[in-house]
Amino acid sequence: MAGPLSHIRVLDLSRIMAGPWSGQVLADLGADVIKVERPEVGDDTRTWGPPFLKDQAGNATKEAGYYLSVNRGKRSVTVDLADPAGQQVVRELAAASDIVLENFKVGTLSRYGLGYDDLKAVKPDIIYCSITGFGQTGPKRDNAAYDFMIQAMGGLMSVTGERDDLPGGGPQKVGIPIVDIMTGMYATVAVLAALAHRERTGEGEYIDLAMLDVQTAVLANQAMNHLVSGKTPQRAGNRHPNIQPQDVFKCADGHIVLAVGNDGQFRRFCEVIAAPALADDPLYATNQARVDNLPSLLRLIAERLAERPLQEWLSALEAAKVPCGPINTVPMVFADEQVQAREMLRQLPHPLAGVVPQVVSPIRMRNASLDFNRAPPLLGQHTADVLRELGITIPVPSAASQE
Repeated sequence: MAGPLSHIRVLDLSRIMAGPWSGQVLADLGADVIKVERPEVGDDTRTWGPPFLKDQAGNATKEAGYYLSVNRGKRSVTVDLADPAGQQVVRELAAASDIVLENFKVGTLSRYGLGYDDLKAVKPDIIYCSITGFGQTGPKRDNAAYDFMIQAMGGLMSVTGERDDLPGGGPQKVGIPIVDIMTGMYATVAVLAALAHRERTGEGEYIDLAMLDVQTAVLANQAMNHLVSGKTPQRAGNRHPNIQPQDVFKCADGHIVLAVGNDGQFRRFCEVIAAPALADDPLYATNQARVDNLPSLLRLIAERLAERPLQEWLSALEAAKVPCGPINTVPMVFADEQVQAREMLRQLPHPLAGVVPQVVSPIRMRNASLDFNRAPPLLGQHTADVLRELGITIPVPSAASQE
């Protein structure tokens, strides 16, 4: 593997999304990520389908789309953690690794002799990241957690969705597992920071990362709006709480997203919709005034934008450098010329399907470029290779057949 982390090995004991997302980011950056899975069963997400990847004969495999979204670039090794022999294998893998990712319930790996202190004994400078729903401390530390419930508990659903008094109103979750993904990103930041610290001091690190903490942190401007004003943020549909006009508007043949970010953009927007006087009107001339007088402003904008087709507005507004866009479906995203120019969708070789589509990393580096050449692994695909490379001879259960 190429990339800036090609000198780093990661022992990925995690499953589902948050930990595996971090492992995939590290693999994309060139790290050798060894994914440890249960024999015969593997990561929970292998069965989270349909859809399942089809082989070259058109038959469904055991590779679920969910699993394929988060395990690119890794090598799969099957190990039974409940077996003392399997536990010894993990300790030997850890001795040859720089980073450990895990998301078991609090205390589980310590009972197997695989906690931080246990692995530190075999690798003193190991960087060990534990990802849980609620962290290693606190009254909820032993509770299980999933993205959906943390979106609710962490306040995200209270500010997502249409107003309760409008059709379709009520709390909504985000359409992707955003807490898992952000937790994975924070885990990546944390382990890379620990690597930088280790280079200076020689010390390893233990990282305690909680999904609820992450969701609390990423409340961001909504949290600060509350803390500064004392008011409880409310659901407002697609309307931005601080900057206006930013909303979805109906055109003659579709919908447009308008994302005006400052007074200069608003002035140019007003010129495009043939209402230049709005930019000088005290009710709308500044962002604060627009937020304070939003209902009347939105009515005026909605009337104008409904008069012409979507593409006409997009062309005119883009020419005036007013941020806007269509609401693309997922297929439309991959058909977008900009997404295609950036090669965000790649086809990687796959042992069953011939090729497998992958949405690759958005990171672009000039001097340490990223390569994408290893598809998400079959269950236990690399067990023999990895153990042989590292000189581990202790027998472990064989990988489940993929035939």
